[in-house]
Parts: sequence; structure tokens; C-alpha cells
Amino acid sequence: MKIGRFHFDTPVFLAPMAGVTDTAYRVIAHDMGCPLCYAEMVSCQGIHFRNERTLAMLQSEPEERPLAMQIFANTPAMAAEAAKFIEDLGTADILDFNMGCPAPKIVKNGEGSALMREPRLAYEILSSVRKAVKMPFTVKMRKGWDDDHVNVVEMAKLAEEAGVDAITVHGRTREEFYRGHADWEIIRRVKESVQIPVIANGDVRTETDLDTIRRVTGCDGVMIGRAAQGNPWIFRQLTHYWQTGERLPGPTMQERAAVLLRHLDLLLKYKGDYVGPREMRKHATWYTKGITHGAVLRELFNKATTRQDFVAIIDEYFQKG
Repeated sequence: MKIGRFHFDTPVFLAPMAGVTDTAYRVIAHDMGCPLCYAEMVSCQGIHFRNERTLAMLQSEPEERPLAMQIFANTPAMAAEAAKFIEDLGTADILDFNMGCPAPKIVKNGEGSALMREPRLAYEILSSVRKAVKMPFTVKMRKGWDDDHVNVVEMAKLAEEAGVDAITVHGRTREEFYRGHADWEIIRRVKESVQIPVIANGDVRTETDLDTIRRVTGCDGVMIGRAAQGNPWIFRQLTHYWQTGERLPGPTMQERAAVLLRHLDLLLKYKGDYVGPREMRKHATWYTKGITHGAVLRELFNKATTRQDFVAIIDEYFQKG
């Protein structure tokens, strides 16, 4: 699969997730074989006003390249300005525009999936970004606003006309948020309606899911979101399966512990001794899903404030198990 000048032999990508896909996790995902990570979405307004926290989110490390940076906005001018700023900054390789976020605080500003209700405005925004930058440019969108307004095929055609290089489709409406099962059939309809690559998103958790979504949709690539939380091994497993048809075993407990600590150390490096451990709590609870003593571990991790706390919890767990 190609996105601009980039070619991906195993296009199993990490989805942009606010508060999750920061530099620390993106480095780990790349280590596990993910060929392209999408960063958590960044506000174009924040870039315009040079907000310190926003600008920090635009930083990247060599170990996570190639990297896609995602922006959101509700006006063509703001989107174009932010896109040019990111291109000039040089910290990302691909630019993505968010038309899928269902969060109320985003939607109320006419951003994210609210743009699924505004086809003409969405087209103008995408066109303005395309004219502003030369870097590869993609868009992520949902099935529609609700079941009465399923318009992703129309929106995909407009995106192609605007000049985007690839489209990611999450097979749920905004009103569904993350409930139920993603509609893979609608992704097939998008794929049949455009000539540019289509990336399928929603409910890919296993090799069987990967097989099925590729068969049903005819997609060029897949994007993994919630299934990657606390489970970066999914990229090792799915990219290997894409190449060979062989299923790899899941991580051992020792691997889980080692990656958990590596994740913590990266957070300490990039976010410091206070923020790092506190942000690690949610990741640590995800790493423990489905394992023995998981509930006990989650309770302990949620009280940890230092690296030593995490190490002590892991050591105690292994003594028990």
C-alpha cells in the first residue's frame, strides 16, 4: 500500500487515540513492527496560538518515524495554517485530518465527526490543507452522523476530489461512539467508490478479524485502535500474519513485565518523574487485562507514583505467580 511516497508492505497501522498514542507508546508500537503510527490529534487552534502543550505534542523521535500527525479544525484557514506549520516543523511524515472524533467537547465546536454533517465545509477544509502542503495527506472519518445520515461514501468521494492520498473509515456513526460492531460492509462501499487507498478501522483484534475485514471490505490496510491498548504485540502478530499466514503466540508474562517497564521508562524520559508514573497507571491496567491476579494488579498500579512502586508490584506479582 502507498501513501504518497511511502510504501507499506504490511499496512497494519496504529490509530490516533487521545491520551494514548504519545511518543512513548508510538516508539513501542514501532518496535513491535507497526509500520506507521498516527499521533494523538492536535488542535489547529492550539497551533495558531502557539499553546505550549500543543506544540509539545508535535515533537517526535527518530525511532517512531515514519509518523503521521493528526490535526482537527472547523475552518479551512485554521487547518491550512496548522498543516503548513507541521510541514515546516519537519517532525512528521504524513498529515492526517480528523473527521471521526465523537467526543462532545470536540463535536460542539463543529470539529471531528461534526464535519460529517457539513460536506461542503469538510471539502473546503480538505482542499485548503491539500493546497497548503506537499506532504502526504490522509483523512479519517466515520460512517456518518447517525443511522439516518450515513454519508461516508459521499464524503469519501469529496475527500478524493479534494486531493487526499488515502482515507481511513471507522465503520460506526458518531451516535454509536464505540458501541456494537463496526459496519465493515460500508467500508467495502467506500472502497468501491474511490480510487485512492482505503484503510479499514473498527473491531480488528485477531488474525481472524484481519482475514475477515480484508475479505469483506477489500481494504488496502487496517488501523488498530482500542485493541492496541496495553497490547503492542498485536502489531507483531498481525504484520507477521499478513506476511506469512502464520499465527504467533501472545506475549509471556516476562515479556509483559519487560514492555510495561520500558513503557514506563519512556514516559519518565519524555514526561518526567511526576507525570510519567501517573500516566503509566492507565497503560499498566491495560497491560494486565486477561491475566491472573489482574484485578489485584490494577488496584496496586493505580496507587503507584514512582518507578520503584511499579517494580515492586511486578516483583511481588511474579513471586505470587
